Amino acid sequence: MNLTRNIPYRPLALGLLVLGFSAIVLGRAQAGGSHFYPPVADPVVKEECGSCHLAFAPAMLPASSWQRMMGELKNHFGDDASVDAAVAKRITDYLVANAADSAGRRYSDKLLRGVSLASAPQRITELPKWVSEHRKVPDWEWKHKDVRTRANCTACHADAERGSYDD
Repeated sequence: MNLTRNIPYRPLALGLLVLGFSAIVLGRAQAGGSHFYPPVADPVVKEECGSCHLAFAPAMLPASSWQRMMGELKNHFGDDASVDAAVAKRITDYLVANAADSAGRRYSDKLLRGVSLASAPQRITELPKWVSEHRKVPDWEWKHKDVRTRANCTACHADAERGSYDD
């Protein structure tokens, strides 16, 4: 058996292997990893929602949740977050168009697994996947002065504003 005949093919095979591996790694990086949700791109949504808290990625909740939330801005988790009708419509349209069951579906499948879209919670922190991912965080950490609330994603996820929730 002549082993030297196969030598020219080894660099080609190795090159293809490296190329394939690189494509997988770069594809994952481009998609933002396993905990990526496209951040808010609309400047009005970013300004209005982000003036009080992180402007949460629309892909984290289904359209029904965003519609209910926007319909209840007078009592937005205990605060009055009312805006004029035109701004509310723009925000609602953006959130619904990019919701987990719309354009954001590619990113939200894991987060919404087992959740009925019709009765999904309005709080991202009530989603079963969120609860599962955070169950090991001790209660004292949630009470830390730099965290204070489970909705303060940026306290632990430095790149949350850019859509990355990987640790």
